[in-house]
Amino acid sequence: MKKFLLIISLSFCFPAFSQISTDTMVSRHLNENRIITVSLPASYHKNKEKKYPLLVLLDGDYLFNAFYGALSYGNYWDEMPETIIVGIHQNKNNERESDCEIDDATGHPIEKGLKFFDFIATELLPNLEKKYRITPFKTIAGHDLTASYLNLFLYKESSPFSAYISLSPELANGMEVQIPKQLSKIKTPVFYYQSYSDKDLKEYQEGIKVLHSNILTIKNENLHYKQDEFKDASHYSLVLHSIPNALYHIFESYQAITPLEYNEKIVVLPSNYVSYLTKKYDNMEKYYGVKIPVRMSDFNAIESAILKNKMYNELEELSIVARKNYPKTMLADYELAVMFEQKGDLKRAAKYYQDAFLKDEVGQLTKDMMFEKSDSLKKSFAKKGKETKQTETIEAVEEKK
Repeated sequence: MKKFLLIISLSFCFPAFSQISTDTMVSRHLNENRIITVSLPASYHKNKEKKYPLLVLLDGDYLFNAFYGALSYGNYWDEMPETIIVGIHQNKNNERESDCEIDDATGHPIEKGLKFFDFIATELLPNLEKKYRITPFKTIAGHDLTASYLNLFLYKESSPFSAYISLSPELANGMEVQIPKQLSKIKTPVFYYQSYSDKDLKEYQEGIKVLHSNILTIKNENLHYKQDEFKDASHYSLVLHSIPNALYHIFESYQAITPLEYNEKIVVLPSNYVSYLTKKYDNMEKYYGVKIPVRMSDFNAIESAILKNKMYNELEELSIVARKNYPKTMLADYELAVMFEQKGDLKRAAKYYQDAFLKDEVGQLTKDMMFEKSDSLKKSFAKKGKETKQTETIEAVEEKK
């Protein structure tokens, strides 16, 4: 017998971004119907093999559109991965109050709060994983009461979530101590973001500040933590201020190399520029379960650092990465051509430019560019050869004299 029933009641499309549907779910744990809104990325039905990170929103009634807009914007600029968004509705009959019922003394869920926890952990998530192509990377987000509640998943020995977005949380008893305790023990990467406003109730601000201070004492390289305090933001406008910051914090490792990253982390290295690049993309897959080809802009950045520091042999390593990511294109041969040209081996450089000419264009690399480089180098070493021959002839005549 199925524990769970999913019925699509409404579906509509945003052409450039995704398909959004509203579903009614029957929960065995809650013994009631619950409404969720689901957004599938634009590429979901085009690429049958691709998997996507998951974002679960408590207070989905009003947080869904805000997160949807921020993620759509970030993905448009390729600064965030396409993500499946699921918003749990909790405000039709003020369900959020009973959903988030926590014992004042222990700070643990009780009554319906415990059932709602089990609903998410043992019904919602398994059903979503069965129905959709989801990576292991899951984020949960909430606001005030639900922001506090989502921290309960950190108390589990093995939490289903890798990232937490806590917007102006009304922290339950003991969370200022318990959350840092759990974060200090994590053995896999966890992203934790929280925010508050100086307009929030003072009692809630104090708890958040204590929690912040305690988290800052943690020495665990697996923890990626960020907090924002917003001045003069209302309890509700704080949400719109926070969401972009939270998402850009969580997906920082997904983003292409920026000028700041290039100047402060890459070009200052004495060597191993290609290793930096491969590690960046390995981390992307490790954190988010997302695997994408190395961006052309990132190839350009690493090539620039290699040339600036005259570590020309590393261009051969870069060509191996290029051949793996863009096997039918001219990129790999181009990198080898640049290497031999910089090392003064013009014949081999011309050969690789010529080989590149025969392959597909990619990025800013064109067949015209490869032909011109090859032709120019051929003329250059032909002229050099002629001059060398003339010099040898003159020397031979001088010897006879």
